[in-house]
Amino acid sequence: MEPLRSTDPARIAGYRILGRLGAGGMGVVLLGRSPGGALVAIKLIRAEYADDAGFRTRFRREVAIARQVRNRWAVPVVDADTEAPAPWLATEFVPGPPLSEAVGSGGPLPERSVRALGSMLAEALEAVHGAGLVHRDVKPGNVLLGLDGPRLIDFGIARALDDTVLTATDAIVGSPGFLSPEQAQGRRIGPPSDVFSLGCVLVYAATGGRPFGSGPVEAMLFRTVHDPAELGALPPGLRPVVEACLSKDPEGRPTSGDIRRTFAEDASGGSWLPGPVTHLIAERSARMLALPDIEATSLDAGSTGGTALPPHPGATPRSGFPAPAGATPAIGGGGRDTTAVPRSPGRRKFLAYVTGGAVLAAAGGTTAWL
Repeated sequence: MEPLRSTDPARIAGYRILGRLGAGGMGVVLLGRSPGGALVAIKLIRAEYADDAGFRTRFRREVAIARQVRNRWAVPVVDADTEAPAPWLATEFVPGPPLSEAVGSGGPLPERSVRALGSMLAEALEAVHGAGLVHRDVKPGNVLLGLDGPRLIDFGIARALDDTVLTATDAIVGSPGFLSPEQAQGRRIGPPSDVFSLGCVLVYAATGGRPFGSGPVEAMLFRTVHDPAELGALPPGLRPVVEACLSKDPEGRPTSGDIRRTFAEDASGGSWLPGPVTHLIAERSARMLALPDIEATSLDAGSTGGTALPPHPGATPRSGFPAPAGATPAIGGGGRDTTAVPRSPGRRKFLAYVTGGAVLAAAGGTTAWL
């Protein structure tokens, strides 16, 4: 967590602001404390986006979607003001690391942990699909690890099942390496698309690798559509479920309920994570609980709900915040490695469009989508 800056508010509505969790072109993610002492992650929007009517409409939609999903493994929205001069969204704060960090720094999880992870994430997806939604961006960076279980976050690009409007004309939305073949082809998607992404996440958790490899984006997307998954390092006990999740045919995949029931026994009782990850979560939780009150800065959100952030130099509208350092906030808005790239009906155009439409930036060893 970083110290507050002179442009940061001391309060947003009734929340005392304690520090910065992350920042990006859209705004800043702040750690706040409620009057009752609960910690929350607050997503505060920059002025140039707050003044954009289209953005406000999308932000209202993000908040409404996130509030529809009620499940213990999906991070809840606890408060929001979409009409404030600087709109904001507050969610439960999860001090644990994202799955991407836990595996990236500590290696693959044990098979039992992966099975428990699969059961609990499948339960969260049951709630998402039961609310008539498709998440569209299930990936390791959108899974936060808690001592009691994972939390699925980020409903910034979720869609209603009956919504026929694409994010942009002929757009592909999702995170390469974790999106489904139908997403890669820009086709209409439903709950089976999230199941495919969950299968990719389970492969990553169990092996530290992606089932369709890495490298150039166009190559990853092509392999996702046409090649079999690379499952050689996957424990045999996980293979039947994961192979079914990764079927190229959406109709051939299990439902989220099927996955939850298959792995249910591993999700009950005892610690579900290996010792090093458990210790990391406990240490971060202790640091957050020990935070002192912060003296008020010269800024105050007052009755407006927030202080508008200054425009980000050279910023253009895009979706998402960077993954914050250290403790990770549970926020919506699409991760930085989420992209929308043009769709193509054929392989040659498919590759050409993706190559020309995707821009990569390396940040701290992590590939970020801008």
